Amino acid sequence: MVAESAIEPHAHPRGQLLWSAKGILRVTSEKAVWVVPTTHAVWIPGGHYHQVSNETATQTRNLYIDPSFCVRQNSDKVVMLKMSSLMREVILRLTENAGELTQKRAHHLGLVALDELESLPALELYIPSGHDPRLQRLISLIVNQPEQSLLLEQLATEVGASVRTIERLFKAETGLTFRQWRSRFRLMNSLEKITQGAKTTLVAHELGYSSVSSFISSFKEMFGCTPQEYAQK
Repeated sequence: MVAESAIEPHAHPRGQLLWSAKGILRVTSEKAVWVVPTTHAVWIPGGHYHQVSNETATQTRNLYIDPSFCVRQNSDKVVMLKMSSLMREVILRLTENAGELTQKRAHHLGLVALDELESLPALELYIPSGHDPRLQRLISLIVNQPEQSLLLEQLATEVGASVRTIERLFKAETGLTFRQWRSRFRLMNSLEKITQGAKTTLVAHELGYSSVSSFISSFKEMFGCTPQEYAQK
């Protein structure tokens, strides 16, 4: 996908494993938002409406799984997965060299992919969304323009609502205040830079934190480890 592009909301009859070999994806469903770096993927069961967008250029790779294979049947919801080295290599082999594969080889690789997909750990790394149209439009503005730091007053005006109404909707429909929601979104956006080796000081500054220690504390609270520890995983 080219930089600053988006795919309109849609659904597939088959399950979809969505992964980017380069760049960061943002996936929005009817219930939540996921920020997906190259170290992770998103599993989207068949029939779930979702939208995909990105700020920078990405190399998106998809695996579509027929429902007859009964993959990840224990959960019928969109979920973020921690990618394994094996899964990355199998996907690249299936998608980038498909013309060179014999039918038998492609079949064997497909079975490996199904087996590995079943075992990839699911992570509760998402940002809750909402149902109110005004809240959905506001969240879309933030997700599709993550580099912008518009004030809540500006965002509220954009969607035709008062600041008080937006604050109430955030708390009622996401369980988070606007400030908490945006902080969580920014932290998830930091994953790509962290995994690419960016200095913690630089990332903290770009996210608007007053100090490196406060960024590390917030990061650890959300992801269970420090940025440096996450980068080494």
